[in-house]
Amino acid sequence: MAVAELIGYLAVAICVTCPEYVLSAQRETGKSLANATAPPAADNVIRAATAEPKPTPRSGPYFDLAASKNVTALLGKTAYLNCRVKNLGNKTLNMQVSWVRHRDIHLLTVGRYTYTSDQRFRAIHQAHSEDWTLQIKYPQHRDSGIYECQISTTPHMSHFIHLSVVEPTTEIIGGPDLYIDRGSTINLTCVVLYSPEPPAYIFWNHNDAIISYDSPRGGVSVVTEKGETTTSFLLIQQARPSDSGTYQCNPSNAQSKSIVVHVLNANSIFPLSGEYPAAMQRGGQAFAPTSATHCIVLAINLFIALS
Repeated sequence: MAVAELIGYLAVAICVTCPEYVLSAQRETGKSLANATAPPAADNVIRAATAEPKPTPRSGPYFDLAASKNVTALLGKTAYLNCRVKNLGNKTLNMQVSWVRHRDIHLLTVGRYTYTSDQRFRAIHQAHSEDWTLQIKYPQHRDSGIYECQISTTPHMSHFIHLSVVEPTTEIIGGPDLYIDRGSTINLTCVVLYSPEPPAYIFWNHNDAIISYDSPRGGVSVVTEKGETTTSFLLIQQARPSDSGTYQCNPSNAQSKSIVVHVLNANSIFPLSGEYPAAMQRGGQAFAPTSATHCIVLAINLFIALS
């Protein structure tokens, strides 16, 4: 009886633990299958996708556009048009770089040789250099236009460069005459336009004499802002009649410009026969009188004349 009971207990224990054993075995089997079929790690996939392809070297000559740009030259100042050709290599003997003026299809240079009777043009090329330069001495306005840098491939390769020959101009705002009140600040503004480079200096003259900013008069200063458009400001505080006269702005790379300044007493009345100034300056700012102001001044003049 004791043996039979022992066998019964063992059978019950095996039946009770059997489902847990089966489930555990299934879980272990599932993990093994998942590991066997799982894709590669995510970081490996990203690295494979972002791998940069190696650049393919060019087999023939080509233009370096960053070193072959349009040119703005100052009138009368030597201009240089540069054409950089990459990968020409040892093919120089078979391939030539030429310059052609586009407006008349005139061949100017071939290689290092100049093919024009105009001695202002010259080919410049240093040995083992990639730069083929066209030099133009004393450029004039008529030289403006398109120039073609050409490689004698089949068919030929071309790169076009535009030359602009400019002449800087000088302007003084408010000219040719400026009227201001005595005691105000004279503010003269000189602007240099169309200059390929800022002027090295700008001088101001008063009645043909260079203005000294350290003179005993004091209150005279100049502020110059250089850039594509250079501006010079001449400031004269506490204007007095002796400050009247011709002021001249003299840039180093442009023609000078003049303006005539009239310093007026605050109580001065313009004669009836004369014209009211077209431009005045109050507190350093120019303005044009309105028609109402003009009428008031004429009425005052008429009252004084009749009294």
